[in-house]
Amino acid sequence: MIKNKSKHYALLALGVLCSGLSYAQESFNATGSNSYGAGGNVAYSIGQLVYTSHTGSNGSVAQGVQHAYEIYTLGLKETETNISLTAFPNPTTDHLILEIYDYKSEKVSYQLCDMQGKLIIDEQITAKQTQINMSALPIATYFVNVIKQDHKKVQTFKIIKN
Repeated sequence: MIKNKSKHYALLALGVLCSGLSYAQESFNATGSNSYGAGGNVAYSIGQLVYTSHTGSNGSVAQGVQHAYEIYTLGLKETETNISLTAFPNPTTDHLILEIYDYKSEKVSYQLCDMQGKLIIDEQITAKQTQINMSALPIATYFVNVIKQDHKKVQTFKIIKN
């Protein structure tokens, strides 16, 4: 009977010792960045709870959990055209001016959409400069899509309304 209890205590002690050797990813980062210097560069994050330290003859480093990320855009390929466009002022408060430099009476329209893609204004462009009234709209980010007659996008502008 005493041998059976000692086996249980031995297994419990072994389990406690081994649990101290196992690591899992644990990270609640507040921020991070990259630093560059004459001796090299390092990516770091602030707010990590778990890390390990390594010391060598040239210095030391504390490493922790690092996650890579990718930034890419989704969207349609814009149509090649001879039309040159600008939208100003951006950011705007009341009015946005959409200017076409090579306007030759082509059938072109613009669509003003919110961030969710909801269509707010859809109108034809009839001159080299078109004024878009945004004074009644709430402060937000909008998209102005310039579209040809065949419903192909010419250009998209991201507009900030203050």
